[in-house]
Amino acid sequence: MDTPFGAPSDVIRVGRLGGARVAFLARHGPGHRYLPSELPQRANMWALKSLGVERVLGVSAVGGLRDECGPGTAVLPDQVIDRTRGDRPETFFGGGIVAHVGMAEPMCAALRRAAYEAASAGAQPVVDGGIYVVIEGPAFGTRAESHLYRDWGASVVGMTAFPEAKLAREAELCYALLTTVTDYDSWHPEEGAVDAMAVLSVLRANVAHSRDAVARLAARLPGRDRCGCAHTLDAALMTDPGSMPVEVRERLEPILRRRLGRPS
Repeated sequence: MDTPFGAPSDVIRVGRLGGARVAFLARHGPGHRYLPSELPQRANMWALKSLGVERVLGVSAVGGLRDECGPGTAVLPDQVIDRTRGDRPETFFGGGIVAHVGMAEPMCAALRRAAYEAASAGAQPVVDGGIYVVIEGPAFGTRAESHLYRDWGASVVGMTAFPEAKLAREAELCYALLTTVTDYDSWHPEEGAVDAMAVLSVLRANVAHSRDAVARLAARLPGRDRCGCAHTLDAALMTDPGSMPVEVRERLEPILRRRLGRPS
């Protein structure tokens, strides 16, 4: 697909899984080509929204910051701390249309709970809830940073959840994360500091668990009446429709369609 924000990370593959119609998008592109800071997140979410996607589950590899979040563990975080540098475009709005979405609860509670239950039905250890610290990357953090995030009470550290979560909220999509731990970052006194080769070796083992969890989730998706994600813009959109620049409203048509209808 093409979008007003450029091309998505990869071709979007659409099919059926567990009785549900699903779309799969490789976040880092074919062959893992994009750095976290290079991800075309606006294009990704715009494209998914335009296809009629209603829920997004981000599957991510992360570093564990607690003993209980060791390699091989799945963590379903419910909070996010953004430590990126602001170089990642993080809103669809601007240019004459203003919206302020609420991010106090960055995950859709209903989707996150369903994803937790789907992951828990497998053989992998699962942690319910936790704080995901999003760092800029692409380098892994220092030992001092790892201890700092632990002092903050964080559970995992990764590089992709923001602005992904913000853009999903603006697009009125349910959003949750299924993270799988590949390493202990740099804090653990009995483990070596993280490196890419160590991450890859554990990541391969985690893939099968994640695939099975996604299949179980597709078979038990919660109804959207259990959350307010589909109506986020009702309380967020500030600009009077008559004052919106036509070209900007047309660019955001899939996102604004429910709230405003199609532009005349």
